[in-house]
Amino acid sequence: MKKTTFAIEGLHCASCVLKNEKALQKVPGVKSASVNLALRSATVEFDENLASEHDLHQAVAKVGYKAVMDHVETKPSISAGRHASSHKADHSHHHPSGSAETLKARNRAIIALILALPPLIIAMGKIELPWEYFGFNASMIIEAVLSTVVILVIGWEFHRGAAKQLRYFSADMNTLISVGTLAALIFSFWELSSGGKDLYFEIGAVITALILLGRYFEAKSRGQASEAIEKLLKLGAKTARLVEGDQEKEIPIEQVQVGDTLRVLPGEKIPTDGEITKGETTIDESMLTGESMPVEKNIFDGVFAATININGVIIMKATKVGAETVLSQIVQMVSDAQTQKAPIQKLADKISSIFVPVVFLIAIITFGIWYWATGDIASAFVPAVAVLVIACPCALGLATPTAIMVGTGLGAKKGILIKNGESLEKGKKIDAVIFDKTGTLTEGKPVVTDIVVIPRGDTSGSPEVSPRGVLTVAASLDKNSDHPLARAIVERAEKDGVKLLEVEKFENVAGKGVKGFIGGKQVAVGNEKMAEELGVKLKDETFLRKLQAEAKTVVMIVREKEILGLVAIADTVKPDAVEAIRQLKNKNIAAIMITGDNQKTAEAIGRELKIDQIFAEVLPQEKAAIVKKLQEEGKKIAFIGDGINDAPALAQSDFGIAMGTGTDIAIEAGNIVIVKGSPMKVVEAIALSQKTFRVIQQNLFWAFAYNAAAIPLAAVGLLSPMIAAGAMAFSSVSVVVNSLRIKKRG
Repeated sequence: MKKTTFAIEGLHCASCVLKNEKALQKVPGVKSASVNLALRSATVEFDENLASEHDLHQAVAKVGYKAVMDHVETKPSISAGRHASSHKADHSHHHPSGSAETLKARNRAIIALILALPPLIIAMGKIELPWEYFGFNASMIIEAVLSTVVILVIGWEFHRGAAKQLRYFSADMNTLISVGTLAALIFSFWELSSGGKDLYFEIGAVITALILLGRYFEAKSRGQASEAIEKLLKLGAKTARLVEGDQEKEIPIEQVQVGDTLRVLPGEKIPTDGEITKGETTIDESMLTGESMPVEKNIFDGVFAATININGVIIMKATKVGAETVLSQIVQMVSDAQTQKAPIQKLADKISSIFVPVVFLIAIITFGIWYWATGDIASAFVPAVAVLVIACPCALGLATPTAIMVGTGLGAKKGILIKNGESLEKGKKIDAVIFDKTGTLTEGKPVVTDIVVIPRGDTSGSPEVSPRGVLTVAASLDKNSDHPLARAIVERAEKDGVKLLEVEKFENVAGKGVKGFIGGKQVAVGNEKMAEELGVKLKDETFLRKLQAEAKTVVMIVREKEILGLVAIADTVKPDAVEAIRQLKNKNIAAIMITGDNQKTAEAIGRELKIDQIFAEVLPQEKAAIVKKLQEEGKKIAFIGDGINDAPALAQSDFGIAMGTGTDIAIEAGNIVIVKGSPMKVVEAIALSQKTFRVIQQNLFWAFAYNAAAIPLAAVGLLSPMIAAGAMAFSSVSVVVNSLRIKKRG
């Protein structure tokens, strides 16, 4: 079986996706076909013995779309060798970037609205200007010219789409928009030429402008999957320090091969996945794991591309390069998760395959019956046009974007950013919420939680061994270190207004801590390894073990062979996390926690928050798999995360919520973004999305119900095109008014 991905030009709605998927699935030898609207591409798995890529492209062409032959699938490049010319995969998608597409759609909508406004004012106000040209009032000429420009020039995409569908004896919403607006335009010119005054220029112009406005909102809210992938790719190191014997040289990352020996200095990114062969250090893996606490690394420990070496010089051997690294696998998982899931099938597009042909049939029958009854083309044309005009999907075009506008506006005030209309549908029924622990339920950074003084007999009452004294010694040393734990201690000292002391002969001991001299006495701040190195040990380990049992990192403060005290550091639970979990449970939504942290830490947090289910020590690649497994059990999953490692799970979940305090990649992979990073906002986001989606459903229902009721009235001549236009306008207003109800309920 071969898997290929290629771009498709002309995708603009869920019905386009359905048509292309069905066409591809009919090709002999195709095992699966998934068309992705956000990426504008198709991913097809097929048997090369039964089908070729040319056959797939032809299948797409047969339903009126174009496969882009030279599309390159977005995958991290794999180096061909150090001495080969380095190359990078082409990550372009052969369609306008999200921002360029949105700008184009916005400009079209604005121009159409500006030009459609004068014809609407003239028609609604029945305005006649005091000038005439060629026997026609100037107001009629303004109506005719501006409406023609809007319908034929600015709305050209609808007519082109309709023509393309016609070639293949198919129809979609483009067809209905095209025929409805053209019918209004042609009929108006026919009336104008025959001396009639029933002109409907403004109908076609306003329909075109409103639908273009809806297209703009869709373009604006479209997912940015490709940008997320590109940002992931940019995270990696660009160069590596290659060690060959006594020589060291800097080479492009693409030239690194498995087995190469590399040197990494403090502050540098780890160039590729590998194993430490010499040295000790602490590595910040938060961009990969989402865990805020740095990880100590020694000889034989594994390291990962794009993580940051904090304080030690290490020599490492490259074990995985290019597409094999953990970062690259996450990139591919984001791409796969978003490609495999077809966009939500919008109700309007589902019904359009039946609705459009039925409307045309009714219009033709209406024309035929009236012509047979009256023998007058004009008498037959008016009700037929009324059918097409009343059926034009103005309300359908507004149903989704107006509700999204109101919902997103309300959400923005509350610090909840809804990214697109599909997000709302994804959030309509959630059974379980999975929280990635760090940065979502917890603050995402280490803070001092406890300061314990170790009793020292006759000196225990002196100021230097009070909790403040312990903090003073610890912070005075740690102010010279950039280690995250050291920063946590210094921040606590600043918060408490502690005056720091002068330190002499400061020394950073990789993987253990720091030491120096204060007032001529040797002091040290570090872990148990540091204490062992200095030859000191706690006589009573009760406090130490208690703090460790609470999943806290404990550092010891040592002075002249004596332990003055302990400082416990942990990633603390956010203030409103307990209440958020309680409210979710009240809504019969299960609360699940997933983390790369150890089982003990996870259980401690889980007990505090009353979490229903815990997944601990989970590797970055496994998070999406856990989401998928729970989905296979029938659960609708919302995933809450903020790190790069969360991006695949956010994409895989039914409803991804990214914490705005996290990375750009997590934010782009999510459906909703919580700006302030508060767990309570998760509860509000789910409620808001459900409210907004219910309003969209109501809008679509009434839009279709309006058509179902009005079309028969138009067909029997009870609605003239003008009344039909008024009814259509009323249906649009009703959709907007219904959408505004979201604010009242919010």
